[in-house]
Amino acid sequence: MHLLVDGQPAYAYTGGHAFDATLPTIVFVHGAAFDHSVWQWQSRYFAHHGHSVLVPDLPGHGRSPGPLRESIGALADWIGGLIDSAGLKSAMLVGHSMGSLVALETAIRHGPRVQRLALIGAAVPMAVGEAFLAAARDDSPAGLDMEAVWGLSRSALLASSPIPGASLLGAARSLNARSNPGVLHADLAACHAYAPPARSIRALAMPVLVLAGRRDQMTPMKAGEALAREIAGARLEILDAGHSMMSEAPRQTLAALRAFLR
Repeated sequence: MHLLVDGQPAYAYTGGHAFDATLPTIVFVHGAAFDHSVWQWQSRYFAHHGHSVLVPDLPGHGRSPGPLRESIGALADWIGGLIDSAGLKSAMLVGHSMGSLVALETAIRHGPRVQRLALIGAAVPMAVGEAFLAAARDDSPAGLDMEAVWGLSRSALLASSPIPGASLLGAARSLNARSNPGVLHADLAACHAYAPPARSIRALAMPVLVLAGRRDQMTPMKAGEALAREIAGARLEILDAGHSMMSEAPRQTLAALRAFLR
């Protein structure tokens, strides 16, 4: 599905069904240097079970042209514009990693537009190491390697995969590698700089799910636990997975989202 957001074309996957704005709608937001395809398993399920889904490629990612948005706030306002462009009054938001920060900030800035909020692999703050930032700034293959390796648990690195014959590490590395130059650094820098006031997080009024990975090497489980404690009434669930839970534990991630978004 192609939309016009902030005067620029934007692509959003709709899960194999034509988008219907009259149905409950879920917007899935991907992480740094990724695109809509990371949500294929979960979004397609919801699109075939009573929901509409919008799974956008953020500006400068995947099939959505630039310009890149270089702050979490700018990306959050873009998601707000996407909701408007789709003809929706409100939607449920699901975000992963950088996308969790974008979803969180969208809820902070556009609260009445967000019905429910699911944060996967989230941490506030989301500090990024200087070596990682430097490799991404230089568009070094090492930056893509760090993104792929740290995004999975050690069991996944040993070729464990829920999809027979597929390598999660190889798939993650290939997806990162097809991002445009500068995208990974811009995304990581935006994550590193994001520092919302604690009072804004505590003021969230919609139902919130925080989904954390017990083996997460990017945003450790304790960071998810700390974030959930800041949000009144937030539901915390722990999966036995690394950072990329949607691909490493797709069934468990879907089960958690089904129970929360139903």
